[in-house]
Amino acid sequence: MKLATLKDGTRDGHLVVVSRSLKRCTTASHIAATLQAALDDWASCESELTDLYRQLDSREIEGDPFDPALCESPLPRAYQWADGSAYINHVELVRKARGAQVPESFYEDPLMYQGGSDAFLGPCDPIPLGDPSWGCDMEGEIAVITDDVPMGVSTADAAGHIKLVMLCNDVSLRGLIPGELAKGFGFFQSKPSSAFSPVAVTPDELGAAWRDSVLHRPLLVHYNGSAFGKANAGDDATFSLARLVSHAARTRRLGAGTIIGSGTVSNRGEDGGPGKPVSQGGRGYSCIAELRMIETIEHGEARTPFMSVGDRVRIEMLDAEGESIFGAIDQPVVGISSEPEE
Repeated sequence: MKLATLKDGTRDGHLVVVSRSLKRCTTASHIAATLQAALDDWASCESELTDLYRQLDSREIEGDPFDPALCESPLPRAYQWADGSAYINHVELVRKARGAQVPESFYEDPLMYQGGSDAFLGPCDPIPLGDPSWGCDMEGEIAVITDDVPMGVSTADAAGHIKLVMLCNDVSLRGLIPGELAKGFGFFQSKPSSAFSPVAVTPDELGAAWRDSVLHRPLLVHYNGSAFGKANAGDDATFSLARLVSHAARTRRLGAGTIIGSGTVSNRGEDGGPGKPVSQGGRGYSCIAELRMIETIEHGEARTPFMSVGDRVRIEMLDAEGESIFGAIDQPVVGISSEPEE
């Protein structure tokens, strides 16, 4: 089934079930007022929501037109948002560009940071940018939402706790990252609010594309109207989403509604080296930083600027028939004042 959250003037919006075609929706408020409420009682709500989805999709219920522009992210806020790095190719390129090696442990022990989850951006909400020097970048990712996950869960068992799958734009401020990492305490200001796809779907909705907790479809990134990336999320994944859930739960239990991200989807080139841009017949990139790293490796310097006010990013995934699975994250960059109030 497919679920979304419509804006209604409240913090958490209200839950709707969306048709497979993404053209119609119907309220699910009689089952659960919000997606978080449904996740809190997933064992009871899942079958009722599934029945409602079947009725909507078969037109037993007509429903209303579905407009992604009216959506919050499926969870407008979450108790926890942790982002991993399933695609080590991305990390390899970053390290290579600065002449460093990837530690062997990175191939066995996932990287992960805990992001801010109190106020996500809607899938069509603008990305606020206070200063171009912050180096605003998109990061196209896959994300999953869990139910309650016990501490110490195995990767095999973690797979069963993945209840919903969605896309993510993990907005990063690259110009602020080096200074923050140099402090030895990790990301904070350099990781502002992320956005997620209009719709979150249950894994069974993905059919054969969901295998071993990895989503095997191209992630399409358009930047200012041009194809920027089409990396296949099923290729070059060092870790599955279930492995990342297990990693997050090693020393703590995860509450229902926890979101775990894959990190930037990244593919190697056909020769095993850095991938080529889409314009050169390659799969391109899911973030600007990766292109800049390749430019640094090949030319000694980065040539592509990060996003600025007026730029636009669109992130989407299509099924085998060419239909959108999750709807599109479609965000312009807008300027805001970066001066704090006195």
